[in-house]
Amino acid sequence: MKLEVVVQYAVNRRGLPRADTVARWVKAALKGERSQASLVIRFVGNKEIFKLNELFKGKQAHTNVLSFPADDAFGHNPHELGDIVICKPVVAREAMLQRKKLRAHCAHMVVHGVMHLLGYDHVHVRDAREMERREIAILAALGYPNPYLPA
Repeated sequence: MKLEVVVQYAVNRRGLPRADTVARWVKAALKGERSQASLVIRFVGNKEIFKLNELFKGKQAHTNVLSFPADDAFGHNPHELGDIVICKPVVAREAMLQRKKLRAHCAHMVVHGVMHLLGYDHVHVRDAREMERREIAILAALGYPNPYLPA
């Protein structure tokens, strides 16, 4: 599989996965879905995620992950999936409160973001179950526990 994952760190990298680890998680999430893909994953702080969530989702709140699928209207590369933005402080806080390892929670956010770029969503119960089922299987193959069970 030809995979291009650009990982950007707009925050202190301490505790965050290396770019090659993030690419491995993306590859696992794409298995059986895409043979080629290009995407950007950006780790950010509270200020940037708040602004993006407000600007693009109309929500004045911090969030853990946002996904921005590539827009076909501009004739982009057909293998370009889009961008994923992950808020380190929110993810770190959630991991602590849920008694999860930060690495495992980051893996979940990457996989969750990729699922959204592939068109999966959790708006309807049936779709949410399918998306969660896929996420659980992908994370298990990577050696991580079910993120939807209490720790």
